[in-house]
Amino acid sequence: MSARLRRSGGRARKLRGLIELLRPYRWRVLAMFVALIAATGAALAPAPLAKLAIDDGIRRGDVGALDLIVAAFLASALVYALASYAQTYLVGWVGQRALQDLRLRLFTHLQRLSIGFYSRNRAGVIISRITNDVEALDQLVENGIATLFQSGLTLIGVVVILLVLDFHLALLTFLALPILLIGGVAFRIASADAYRLTREKIGTITGYLQETLSGVRVVRVFGQEPRHIEEFRGLNEENRAVNMTTVNLNAAYFPAVEFLSALVTVEILVVGGIEVINGHASTGVVFAFIAALNNFFDPIQQLSQLYTTYQSGMAALEKIFELLDEPPDLVDAADAVELPSLRGELRFEDVSFRYGSGEDAEYALRDVDLVIPPGQTVALVGATGAGKSTLAKLVARFYDPTDGRVLIDGHDLRRVSAHSLRSQMGIVPQEAFLFSGTVRENIAFGRTDASNAEVVAAARAVGAASFIEALEHGYDTEIGERGVQLSAGQRQLVAFARALVADPRILVLDEATSNVDVHTESLIEQGMRRLVAGRTAIVIAHRLSTIRRAGRILVLEHGRVVEEGTHDELLEAGGRYWRLYRDWAEQAAGVA
Repeated sequence: MSARLRRSGGRARKLRGLIELLRPYRWRVLAMFVALIAATGAALAPAPLAKLAIDDGIRRGDVGALDLIVAAFLASALVYALASYAQTYLVGWVGQRALQDLRLRLFTHLQRLSIGFYSRNRAGVIISRITNDVEALDQLVENGIATLFQSGLTLIGVVVILLVLDFHLALLTFLALPILLIGGVAFRIASADAYRLTREKIGTITGYLQETLSGVRVVRVFGQEPRHIEEFRGLNEENRAVNMTTVNLNAAYFPAVEFLSALVTVEILVVGGIEVINGHASTGVVFAFIAALNNFFDPIQQLSQLYTTYQSGMAALEKIFELLDEPPDLVDAADAVELPSLRGELRFEDVSFRYGSGEDAEYALRDVDLVIPPGQTVALVGATGAGKSTLAKLVARFYDPTDGRVLIDGHDLRRVSAHSLRSQMGIVPQEAFLFSGTVRENIAFGRTDASNAEVVAAARAVGAASFIEALEHGYDTEIGERGVQLSAGQRQLVAFARALVADPRILVLDEATSNVDVHTESLIEQGMRRLVAGRTAIVIAHRLSTIRRAGRILVLEHGRVVEEGTHDELLEAGGRYWRLYRDWAEQAAGVA
């Protein structure tokens, strides 16, 4: 019982959500229903008009009556054409606007979700929610709603017409309804899970495609094309099998309805024909009854077909709501303040942090107390997993500390708006992500109003100008998706220029030189000095050559700060930093 109640509540919620999508356009929806009623009434008119034409016009030889009936035919056809046009236009207009709103709502929600959400979910599946599932919902909104009401009104109208034409024949026709009802319920039960599975399989395939195509170079390098083809073949086969379940159900159900329709038509021809021969019914009544039967079974067929659209649309809506229900891990507090122009003081007060909330989750940072004065460059060093990147993520407020506080200029980051923080912060990650477009557009990404002179000056400052100006179209060169036309070092230099143009007060360089060669590294070191000048900077580096000039170096181990000082002070102390530097120097010498 509880499961049924949950499903019922879920359906009610999804329908309420569908209504909410249409609410802003309620007046056009109302006009759409007016047009739909007019079109339905005009579509029902031919059957009773045919009865009048035969019985009152043709059989009686009344040309005047026949002329009036023909005029009524023409009028109903004109009303049907105009009303159908209005209905189709309004359904399309409302549907496209509502789905446009939904796509924007989804995308806006995705922009608010935390970095952790994207770590837990595959990008392709997320893309499937906003493309494939919205497309399935499009079919429901644009086709399903109109079909539901039009077929429902048509069915009610034709039942009334059949009863008025001949009560006895109408009752014979209605004997088929229990069979149709039982078949419809069985079809609904059998198809519900099948359509939910089709949405899941489509999302899985989209996710696999996105991941494989993004990593195509790795696939090629390791010669894994055959394995990926086999894996995709398996996913494709699973998708085919799930869809064939719905195909088999449709193939069995809809022809059965057609066959039942034919049997009822034969029944009416036999019984109605006998009544005409015996003088108990007129030829016009039987002719009109047969004509109206199409309008009896067609809406039943359409409503049954609509159920497949409904199932697919509801399954898609369920996936969409799952995404919309995903709460952002980090939201601005109700009393969040806008940060003024920053001086750049960073303070960690007894900060601890762990990923996840379970008891088994280990701490990535423990009991960190730290003050970074405005304008100081602080380097973070330590083994992989020591907590360096976690500390930087807390500064950017990608996460909130589990315990303690992180403050900027005395403001607790939990009490400031994320936009006012990140608009004054620049981050250059280990792998610079560039967008498709030109070099100029990527450098000006953080400040779209940056002048051409500012873009060029930033590129020159970080040592990127020489290679950019050597490109075929210079700063207007298209660099392709993820900057594929550039080398790793070139992408990193563009990322440096992008950070410099944004003119942040706080700068985080997360192993920004790890993907570049020695020559490029020397260029970046020169650019880094210009980039961090006058700014509070946190530099994470495995190549210790890039942080020797840092104002302070922090050594992290198992989430704790175990040493701090300048490069010379830490070497003289002969502790952990000395060992790290010795190992790095030996490795660098071996590579050389």
